[in-house]
Amino acid sequence: MVDFRLISKIIGSLLFLLGMLMTGCGLISVYYREDDIMAFVLSTLFTVCCGMVMKYFGRHADNDMSRRDAFLLVALIWVVFSLLGMLPFLIGGYLTNVFDAFFETMSGFTTTGATIIDDVERLPHGILFWRSLTQWIGGLGIVFLTIALLPSMVGGSVKVFAAEATGPMRAKMHPRLSTTAKWIWSVYLALTIACGVSYWAAGMPWFDAANYAMSTTSTGGFSTHNSSTVYFASATIDYLSVLFQFLAGINFTLLYVVVFKWRMRDLLRNSEFRLYLTLIVAATVVVVWMLMTYNGYGLDRALRTGLFQVVSFATTTGMFNDDVSMWPWLSWMILAMLAFIGACSGSTTGGLKCVRVVMLFKVLRNEFRRSLHPNAVLPVKINGQPVGGGRLVTLLAFTTIYTLMMLLATGVMILADVDVVNAITIGLSCVSNIGPSLTTGIGPEMSWSELADPLKLLLAALMLIGRLEIMSVLVLFTRAYWKDN
Repeated sequence: MVDFRLISKIIGSLLFLLGMLMTGCGLISVYYREDDIMAFVLSTLFTVCCGMVMKYFGRHADNDMSRRDAFLLVALIWVVFSLLGMLPFLIGGYLTNVFDAFFETMSGFTTTGATIIDDVERLPHGILFWRSLTQWIGGLGIVFLTIALLPSMVGGSVKVFAAEATGPMRAKMHPRLSTTAKWIWSVYLALTIACGVSYWAAGMPWFDAANYAMSTTSTGGFSTHNSSTVYFASATIDYLSVLFQFLAGINFTLLYVVVFKWRMRDLLRNSEFRLYLTLIVAATVVVVWMLMTYNGYGLDRALRTGLFQVVSFATTTGMFNDDVSMWPWLSWMILAMLAFIGACSGSTTGGLKCVRVVMLFKVLRNEFRRSLHPNAVLPVKINGQPVGGGRLVTLLAFTTIYTLMMLLATGVMILADVDVVNAITIGLSCVSNIGPSLTTGIGPEMSWSELADPLKLLLAALMLIGRLEIMSVLVLFTRAYWKDN
């Protein structure tokens, strides 16, 4: 059976980390002398007290974690972090509805970037920083951060990592998972710092630069301004954002090999990266052509806005620098396809992941060949490594459930009297963790805040399921999971 004492012990320990993060945001509030100081003080105290209670409950638990425990632990960590992470919004009065606050926080931790708050510029600096920080922590994963900093805190860390990691194939950089986690987080931190410094050098104030750097490298999309990067009216900032969003969409293990070991050839030989790059280049060419042909954009504006939105949707970041609702419908379909596929596995992005698309194409190619040569042995290989039959079955199951969940979400939205365009894009936004849909809101003259409370709760659940790649959450609702044997 599930060891609830062990789960309580681990979550209790992690809540001290959450309290430290809240304390850091409280210091931002002190620096700016704004009215959110007490919100962070009370939130930190309550979070730490909850951590102490949970640790006390699990004080006699051992660290022998089963795979069953790992699945429940990971799901509960994200839910508990979101429940406590919403306290600064509620205590400070910036959101008065519990469903709104939970939606906002879950959107942050899952790097979805959908926001209930229509006027973010009214928020104090501490709360704005907290929103961005939740995305940055959730980018590579809450548990993965813990494995990097305090590996002894998460018993059975390999099992826990398997339940949280994205993508069907996970490269092993070092025999010790904690060492691998440190290396990958080093790349993530270096990328974030480089992004922030670049934004600051391009003219952003330091506070905006820090927030946009966390939002960009986590591919989350939260902004400190209502108009996103349009606020700065800077081509340099737009192109810098494109660059760092693109880099954040690459497998971080691959980035480590390229950056620290200077093996650029490994990047160019990687089949997933090649598909990722090909999709972005092809989509950009088509979108730029349509903007010049149908919207009358000049080459400079078409390239700047077209490339920005293509990369933003391909990496499921959800930032915008133009009114996409005024673009041709075909461009909407292209952006939706990019959001559905996503970028590379092992990155901070959402979506199906390019590696799964590569695998699907190879399976289809083999089926065509098998129709001509029924007895042929046709293995599926990714970067020279054979993919076992079990993984291919999992691939087909994942793709089917991923698609069905989007259709289900769309159907529920339509039944709730949401127009068809918004219904489709809401489902895509939440399951793919992309946040803003194909318009600057979530559809024509509509805001996320207009949705009914039960719908917000459903969409928050979809964000979590999409972030943990479906199986890790849905397995909790199977009968087999709760059986003794």
